Amino acid sequence: QVQLVESGGGSVQAGGSLRLSCAASGTTFSVNAMAWYRQAPGKQRELVAGITRFGTTNYADVVKGRFTIFRDNAKSTVYLQMNSLKPEDTAVYYCRTDDPFGNYYWGKGTLVTVSL
Repeated sequence: QVQLVESGGGSVQAGGSLRLSCAASGTTFSVNAMAWYRQAPGKQRELVAGITRFGTTNYADVVKGRFTIFRDNAKSTVYLQMNSLKPEDTAVYYCRTDDPFGNYYWGKGTLVTVSL
């Protein structure tokens, strides 16, 4: 059974930083693509950042230069370093894993709140 457990969310003032973690189990982490999505109140879930099994990354335009996604295969964990946070970054952040067979799984999310 695949499980993704996010942590690291919380409340921070604008301009601050947070690091989110997502620990995976029940899957061969090193061959999976990983991604962070977010969903703000009243909005659709959107892709924030992704990283392939080979380490190639991609980012939403609104977070480029501020967020960094990276992975530690030895720990089966993917991270999202978020700097220069803005109130519009407030959302529930979800981790997602995609295996090579077309299956994907979601974590339960972690809330990030950025205040002025």
